[in-house]
Amino acid sequence: MDKVVHFEIPTDDIARASEFYRSIFGWDLQDMSGQGMDYTIAMTVPVDDQQRPTESGAINGGMMKRSADTPSPVITIEVASIDDAMKAIEAGGGSVVQPRQEIPGMGAFAYFKDSEGNTLGLWESAR
Repeated sequence: MDKVVHFEIPTDDIARASEFYRSIFGWDLQDMSGQGMDYTIAMTVPVDDQQRPTESGAINGGMMKRSADTPSPVITIEVASIDDAMKAIEAGGGSVVQPRQEIPGMGAFAYFKDSEGNTLGLWESAR
């Protein structure tokens, strides 16, 4: 069974959103813009040396600029193969929003729309 492993919150103002989640929930927010990414990592729980949450059932996430493809929060499901999952998604009435994109040393992600028009993410860990 594939499981939810990540969340993403689209923002219009990343500084404002970061302050909101940091002050209300105590999340550790790490701005990745200095590393060439327009993304902020949202740590809700500590991670181990493989960047996996140390608490069972907990997940971490991120924040990015709101776009037409990601107008609302996105949950991400870990799969063994993004390519195989996308074939099944399309056969089941879904569609590709953003094809597979590699994150060096970590894995790959993609976005899809389900049969109801919701945008969700896929994650494939590096092998």
